[in-house]
Amino acid sequence: MALSQASKVFKSSKFISWKSTGRLQQTLAGCIERTGKTLHCGKVSTVKLWPELAGKGRYFDFRSNVIHASIHFAEESPLCTTLCKDGVKVRTVEHLLAALEGMGVDNCRIEIMNSDPEDYDAEVPIFDGSASEWVEAIERVGLEVARDQCGNSCEKMAAYLNKPVQIWKNDSFVAAFPSPVPAIDCQWFSSAAFDSSYFIKHLSSARTFCIYEEVEKMRNAGLIKGGGLQNAIVCSARKGWMNPPLRFHDEPCRHKVLDLIGDLSLFARSGSQGLPVAHIMTYKGGHAAHAELVRQLIC
Repeated sequence: MALSQASKVFKSSKFISWKSTGRLQQTLAGCIERTGKTLHCGKVSTVKLWPELAGKGRYFDFRSNVIHASIHFAEESPLCTTLCKDGVKVRTVEHLLAALEGMGVDNCRIEIMNSDPEDYDAEVPIFDGSASEWVEAIERVGLEVARDQCGNSCEKMAAYLNKPVQIWKNDSFVAAFPSPVPAIDCQWFSSAAFDSSYFIKHLSSARTFCIYEEVEKMRNAGLIKGGGLQNAIVCSARKGWMNPPLRFHDEPCRHKVLDLIGDLSLFARSGSQGLPVAHIMTYKGGHAAHAELVRQLIC
């Protein structure tokens, strides 16, 4: 990447300063293809993950329409994160993006295909409701140093927080504070260190969840058409967990952290790290609040 181009992409603001991580950008060592049922539309879609050149970052390719995995294309939607550009939408991207961010896949072309040639609204498969399917596939294919068109490697940058920032939405909040080391915190789960091995062991297999008494309401709203006990953990207010055992005693909380990582990955650009170097706290966080936090960081 040319110096002038890099200075535009990694422009510091009052909230963040870009610094080198001391590592090189990475990409996949081969192609990954997975097909599965989607959570909200209930249809089947196929996703192919392709290696990409250094500096290209992560982006979706749907019917030759390119949508970068960037906060600039995130729109507010219920129960998932949606990217939209020129009328083309890709929904439920958070688990896949969390896997790519958590595993250090900085550059990747994400090709997505659905079964309806007239439908320009695609959705990423839900699998078991966690990021495990993607993480296991990435582990199998492996990673390699990404190189640009001239064969050069590129350093991996990260955004360091300069001052506190907080977002409130009703009774929930997301806040980030300057920190000398990467950290992701929430009310009942915290970590002072974060790397791919930690992500695999503690976060990637945490499944999405819902309250049984709210299922009918969500389906009447056109959501979770593909949801079930095979891809989510379901809790009844009267009967407790309907499909135990949990993978962790605090699995719902860990899944919230998984969602947070996927949403904050939208801060990435040109192969940079998506997660800002900051102490991040969230209470009853959600996709809309996460996206608003990222928007604040680029102000």
